[in-house]
Amino acid sequence: MGIPEYWIIDYAALGGRNFIGTPKQPTVSIYQLVEGEYQQNQFTDQNPILSRTFPNLNLTVGQLIDINQ
Repeated sequence: MGIPEYWIIDYAALGGRNFIGTPKQPTVSIYQLVEGEYQQNQFTDQNPILSRTFPNLNLTVGQLIDINQ
């Protein structure tokens, strides 16, 4: 469909270890379309989220997800 970027926000860390790593923690996965294939970037904790669609975004996973619930 040519969607340039999509996000998966796993706020409860329910994804499999193959997808979000070990130890499991809240994760934002951003998939970006590059030459017809999606490339994945993952962000956790206090890592700044990097997005081509929102280049001026100044947000970390910790700010997006209340990880102290």
